[in-house]
Amino acid sequence: MEKETSLTAVREKIDGLDKQIQTLISERAALALEVAKVKIASGDQEADFYRPAREANVLRDVIARNSGDLPDAEMARLFREIMSACLAAEKPIEVAYLGPEGSFTQAAGLKQFGGSVRLNAYPTIADVFHAVEVGNSHYGMVPVENSTEGVVSHTLDRFIDSPLKINGEVSLRIHHYLLSKETDNKAIQKIYAHPQALAQCRHWLQDNMADCEQIAVSSNSEAARLVAETPNSAAIAGDRAAEIYGLSAVAKHIEDEANNTTRFLVVGHQSVPMTGEDKTALLVSTKNESGALQTLLKPLADNGISMSRIESRPARTGIWEYVFFIDIDGHQEDPIVATALAQLVEQSAICRVLGSYPKAVI
Repeated sequence: MEKETSLTAVREKIDGLDKQIQTLISERAALALEVAKVKIASGDQEADFYRPAREANVLRDVIARNSGDLPDAEMARLFREIMSACLAAEKPIEVAYLGPEGSFTQAAGLKQFGGSVRLNAYPTIADVFHAVEVGNSHYGMVPVENSTEGVVSHTLDRFIDSPLKINGEVSLRIHHYLLSKETDNKAIQKIYAHPQALAQCRHWLQDNMADCEQIAVSSNSEAARLVAETPNSAAIAGDRAAEIYGLSAVAKHIEDEANNTTRFLVVGHQSVPMTGEDKTALLVSTKNESGALQTLLKPLADNGISMSRIESRPARTGIWEYVFFIDIDGHQEDPIVATALAQLVEQSAICRVLGSYPKAVI
């Protein structure tokens, strides 16, 4: 009896807190609508209802003051959903992503924008860029690099000609599953997956499915869709794809590296203001002369700016001509970064800022 009385008292406290939380969320949503009215009165565009810098700072503050039993990631996720619902009350945001439904890119979109966003699936990365460029979606979510297999070249290539800017980044731990309608591994003859997924599971496949034909497709969710209608086949995809396409997990966590992580980019039309914890992405072409790359990077070193990544891609303007994609710490409006960029422009044939944006919060 004493135990039941104690539990009742605790549950009554929880019920009271639930009522307070609900009231506060309703008050926050009402304030979000007030924000919408101010934005409309000032002539803001629809896409500008989402403020990447503002949301990043809110989540950083949430993590900084988190002193309870919930992990930082879980607390941030809860607040992300509250912000997502409030933003939807202001103006529904549409985000294009590399589909079909069930892809890791969709999962990255949900992590960044929350469950109240409208996510639109497109078959290729080029289609995602085009949807944002012509205004069919406010933002796009595309993969850019994996921790073990490197860059996604299709994404980098799109930046060469696209007017879109990078507005944010998302890091997502990737767990691969072998999905099939077959219950016996020996019945599987073909394995469908995105080329990056096949590479990330290379050793596991060699050790366990060496006799299977490996077929590269545009995305892992597309692989799952194909396998749902193809006998004697399997797909490498996430667990959500199993639910969507009615498949079973023949094997779990088949990625070769335990810390397998993919980074995704949010692309849009905005110029994102400083948050204090930012990155800037550059597209640079060197002059065709000896030591050009070393000369090109000197302004960064001279100004004490950290370079976190550099990748080269064919420039499409001539044989053996290349452009470089460079990520640096800091925002283009920071005086030190601005000084380095001015020097970089003088040393390069082409220097374009692809965007300054908040670093991934968690």
